[in-house]
Amino acid sequence: MNRANVQLNPHGESLFDDPRFTVSPQAHPETVVFVTVADLGFPNGANLPTIFQKAESIGWQLCPLELAVYLRLQWQGQEKSTNNILHKHEAPQGAVTVASPVIDPDPNHPKGFYLRNIDGQLWLRGYICDDEYVFHPEDRFAFIGGK
Repeated sequence: MNRANVQLNPHGESLFDDPRFTVSPQAHPETVVFVTVADLGFPNGANLPTIFQKAESIGWQLCPLELAVYLRLQWQGQEKSTNNILHKHEAPQGAVTVASPVIDPDPNHPKGFYLRNIDGQLWLRGYICDDEYVFHPEDRFAFIGGK
């Protein structure tokens, strides 16, 4: 990530350091679908389990945690966020949360990664939330779509 000039936050570093974070030795081409919470049918927002359940019910899959790394390295042209707020306790404007299985149910442990472009600087950031946190209708997620 350093060679690609991609920044990590402490939660992202924590995910990389977790022994449950693994990288497959083989490439697995996937079709990635980008969707808002509202696109999934939740005009008032929804929590993570509800979002994941709905996506899976329409045939999409959660991404392996490592896919966030590959997406960040490949997606150099992500639209810049309109603000540079880093800590707001909600999904930041312009972020794309990569939907992946939660490796630790502890609400204080990072749940996964999101991608963000802040003033031209690409980020791979880890995030924490509990099952009660409601993502806003405009928050965007990435899933593995149908093949």
